Amino acid sequence: MSSTELPETAAAAAASTAPRVAPVAVAEGERLSTVELPGLTLTVRARPGARTGLPPALYVHGLGGSSQNWSALMPLLADVVDGEAVDLPGFGDSPPPDDGNYSLTGHARAIIRLLDARRRGPVHLIANSLGGSVATRVAAVRPDLVRTLTLISPALPEIRVQRGALPTALMALPGVTPLFTRLSRDWTAEDRTRGVLALCYGDPASVSDKDLGAAVTEMERRLQLPYFWDAMTRSARGIVNAYTLGGQHNLWRQAERVLAPTLLVYGGRDQLVSFRMARKASAAFRDSRLLTLPDAGHVAMMEFPEVVARAARDLIAQADAS
Repeated sequence: MSSTELPETAAAAAASTAPRVAPVAVAEGERLSTVELPGLTLTVRARPGARTGLPPALYVHGLGGSSQNWSALMPLLADVVDGEAVDLPGFGDSPPPDDGNYSLTGHARAIIRLLDARRRGPVHLIANSLGGSVATRVAAVRPDLVRTLTLISPALPEIRVQRGALPTALMALPGVTPLFTRLSRDWTAEDRTRGVLALCYGDPASVSDKDLGAAVTEMERRLQLPYFWDAMTRSARGIVNAYTLGGQHNLWRQAERVLAPTLLVYGGRDQLVSFRMARKASAAFRDSRLLTLPDAGHVAMMEFPEVVARAARDLIAQADAS
């Protein structure tokens, strides 16, 4: 199997790439770069390791997120990995893919192509939510690219969907996104941001005024992108479609095929991925360890970065020592 041979799904209609509307925020110690691949342009946020020769790590965000979601965790691991966080196609500062493919397979193929092009594998792959399902598929089909796998609230199929995840599922239905955009046209960027924080954080009040302001600024930037809702809708549809796949492409079957040592992180207050899935995931990944955080929501790496960093550090140290 070649590096890009993953199960094909019907390509979405081609999305046009718009000019940048504003620069994205870059934290001190980070740097942005652009990786040009045939039909695909990816923005990569780098947090170089504290010294040369450290093993590479790649961070993958969730639906509606970006590489900025890792700015709290990356410096805490900079002494053990040379970290890079990618903006998935159509998110963050990455423009849409030329083929309009936002399926789970399309996102996984983008990660594989990035790693192959830069020859950074095997990496310590760290992912959240949608990124967790993407990373699971990458680890299953290309074990040579993944040294360890850290999954924070991974979006794996659930029979009983969390109430908070229903809007994402509904977004996948034709006509729902245009209706929502009409109904929410009077919402400010701050309204939308506070709604996202209430959904994703175990304790939204823990977000500082500074971080809230930065999140509002980023929301304002995203809302100016003409492809923002298209990327959200098609990626949501990609998750729903992936949940229905059977056979070898089923995500739980692929989890069972993962060879890399795996850290699973679940939040007790997660409104999008059920805390009860932790036990099933722990049984599915053959070489796994589980970290449960009762007070965390969907983005534990942003709410409790120190705790997540300690667990990831232990996993990385054990793997690199073997």
